[in-house]
Amino acid sequence: MVELTIDGIKTRVPEGTTVLEAAREMGIIIPTLCYHPSLSPYGACRVCIVEVVEDIRSSLEASCTLPVEQGQVIFTSSEKVTKARKLIIELLLASCPNSKTLQDMAANMGINKVRFKIKDRGCILCGRCVRYCKEQMKSGGIGFVGRGTSRRVATAFDLAPEECRNCGGCEWICPVNERACMAGNLIDGLCGACQNLKPVETCPVCTECSQSVGPSGHKVY
Repeated sequence: MVELTIDGIKTRVPEGTTVLEAAREMGIIIPTLCYHPSLSPYGACRVCIVEVVEDIRSSLEASCTLPVEQGQVIFTSSEKVTKARKLIIELLLASCPNSKTLQDMAANMGINKVRFKIKDRGCILCGRCVRYCKEQMKSGGIGFVGRGTSRRVATAFDLAPEECRNCGGCEWICPVNERACMAGNLIDGLCGACQNLKPVETCPVCTECSQSVGPSGHKVY
């Protein structure tokens, strides 16, 4: 067993456990995107970063790939972590602005503007679909191609591979596949999370409920 401290609370977990797993065992929520419990950890999106303190120094590490160590001191929501995590979400939104998952994360973190140029790629290169295809379906029909800003998920030579079973798992496992309710109507890269909308007689999202969305949130007439 390994003893470490997370957010000021000491805990003991089996050797080989990751910091993300240890935190979740304690009921501490760390946001994730590229992580999935059924897939190998990848550490691509960096949303799950935590602050690791060593003496007078500290560093930011991806908790999904960080193994626990004896005497480790971890902070999951320090000022340093919060600032870096907001920046990461902004960068991801610049690449995938119409994702409801990312828009919800931005709203929960208090992000009110995306400061980077919006270039909708529809993908955050988290690798979940690639790992799912290889590890769960034993296919490997899709993978990463290109480098740098040209990197993307595709099949070899953009042709349908014989290995593909047309299972649809690559779409199902994608963490940003769900489109935002106001996709395409963004202000500074954000949907507004409903609070920026002017009050109307009916809900502009579902158009069927008896609620009005405005600066004060939903109000039943």
